[in-house]
Amino acid sequence: MLSILRDLGMGKKPIEGRIIEELQFLNEEIQSYNGKPFHKKVLYLAAPNITFRLLFGRRFDYNNPTFQRIITIMDDIVVNTGTPGAKYYSVFPILKCFLKQPGLVMDRISQLNEILRVLFKEAKEAKYEESFKTYAEAFLQKEEMEKTKKDTLFHDANVLATVLDLVMAGTETTSTTLQWGILLMMKYPEVQKKVKKEINLVLESGRLPRFEDRNAMPYTNAVVHEVQRFANLIPHIPHATSRDTYFKGYHIPKGTTVIPLLTSVLYDKRHWETPFQFNPDHFLDAEGKFVKKAAFVPFSTGRRLCLGESLAKMELFIFFTGLLQKFTFSPPRGMELDLNADPCFTLRPQPHLECCAEVI
Repeated sequence: MLSILRDLGMGKKPIEGRIIEELQFLNEEIQSYNGKPFHKKVLYLAAPNITFRLLFGRRFDYNNPTFQRIITIMDDIVVNTGTPGAKYYSVFPILKCFLKQPGLVMDRISQLNEILRVLFKEAKEAKYEESFKTYAEAFLQKEEMEKTKKDTLFHDANVLATVLDLVMAGTETTSTTLQWGILLMMKYPEVQKKVKKEINLVLESGRLPRFEDRNAMPYTNAVVHEVQRFANLIPHIPHATSRDTYFKGYHIPKGTTVIPLLTSVLYDKRHWETPFQFNPDHFLDAEGKFVKKAAFVPFSTGRRLCLGESLAKMELFIFFTGLLQKFTFSPPRGMELDLNADPCFTLRPQPHLECCAEVI
């Protein structure tokens, strides 16, 4: 999967153009509310289309029934995977007969797989407008090259599994981080004001942001990073030891599940001055220049870190900057902004969150 994504130029110029184009569709959708409150799920709409273009070479209109169905199913999976019943099942699989959540999650995954199977079949038969090769094309090409091998990894079952992973991982994390970003801008309007000032200075011509603009926007870049740190979106990701390992005097046999707690680093007092507060200064030096931090590990670390890191970083910066360039966000009148996370599979903002967006 990683090899194919690298060949496709994930996180580079061709895909950047698609992200900028999708930003305009998202801006139009938000502007259609004419300053009236809209639910945070609107901010969920852009990232899936970047994933679909990468996979299948196509995007969906936001009101497309298939697209809406995909979003609904993914939401059900994320919400129900985070329920107590699903967590109990993860530890004690024998409880499956007594809990409804595991069956519900598997049912939703089956429904999503059916849709993805159709999209992949359509991608085989059609040529969309993309000028660069898609994941579907690349996978099929490798499948054809290795069709005589008995132990090939390139077959229908595996393409479906990898596509499912990319759709879920490439949508939920980026979309939810964007929701956290807008929530925090509403909660801290003084930060939003400073971001907008910097954007207007760098993009004074009114052109849309590019990823390289982050180098000229240290404060905005710091805010995007601090959103990811503060949100602590996925506190822990299960891994497994690939060989017998000795760590701090403990023997960990090969194949043992290991769960690194990313929260312990993202909120570590030794690395962050105010770890439990939203503070963009965590990523700025005394002169206001952006500073990289080794303790910034929202994508995990090592060889098994998130394979979509480069794409996610590009999407987050362009979407966040593009939205703040065009709109000023505020909560609906009377709404209290709660920064406590809703513990789904990821840590999401509260489900009732609504936003108002005023065009500059």
